[in-house]
Amino acid sequence: MQYEIIGGNLPAVLCRLTRGEKLICEAGGMSWMDGVFTMETSGGGIGKMFGRMFSGESMFTNTYTAQQDGEIAFASSFPGQILAINLTPGKSIIAQKKAFLACEPGVEMSVFFQKKFGKGLFGGEGFIMQKFTGSGLVFLEVDGAIKEYVLAPGEKKVMDTGHLVMMDETCKMDIERISGVKNALFGGEGLFNTVVTGPGKIVIQTMPISKAAGVIAGYIPQQSS
Repeated sequence: MQYEIIGGNLPAVLCRLTRGEKLICEAGGMSWMDGVFTMETSGGGIGKMFGRMFSGESMFTNTYTAQQDGEIAFASSFPGQILAINLTPGKSIIAQKKAFLACEPGVEMSVFFQKKFGKGLFGGEGFIMQKFTGSGLVFLEVDGAIKEYVLAPGEKKVMDTGHLVMMDETCKMDIERISGVKNALFGGEGLFNTVVTGPGKIVIQTMPISKAAGVIAGYIPQQSS
């Protein structure tokens, strides 16, 4: 399979498949395609279906199979970027909810639960995240632009809530309370920060959709009763 990411900050990934190749996306995730693909909808069992629902995705997935060489496209649902990650056996990544766009059949998506409830309650990335393992390409949606870091063992990166897109499974995520009452109340950064500790690669997004929605909401006229 070959792919090309187009569209700038309104991206889509164009995937060129040869006969017999397959791609998987959540139900309703396909944007356009040549007329050479067949589609099969599946749930993969009750456990997987509810796992996808809890992680913010559709309970069902669609598998598209190329009957001849052809192109299929998956577009992002929010201004940003599409991140292509080539997984290899033994490597797993953890991603934010609703990041999944499409993947090859060799990639397995499962639910990743934060070990401490407080991490999800206050961390912004969510108590339930997504874990991807296996072998093959997986495409993730990113809100805004991205910045990648490779953290050394013990190295930490502190970020405001909602900015973490993805991290290697070797990384550890914690929640850190901002010290000082004045800092917490008047610093404008909220009460908690997300702290990721290496070793491993992390990807940070510049414009979390939750923050963008909060800014836009401030400009929506309120109806008087």
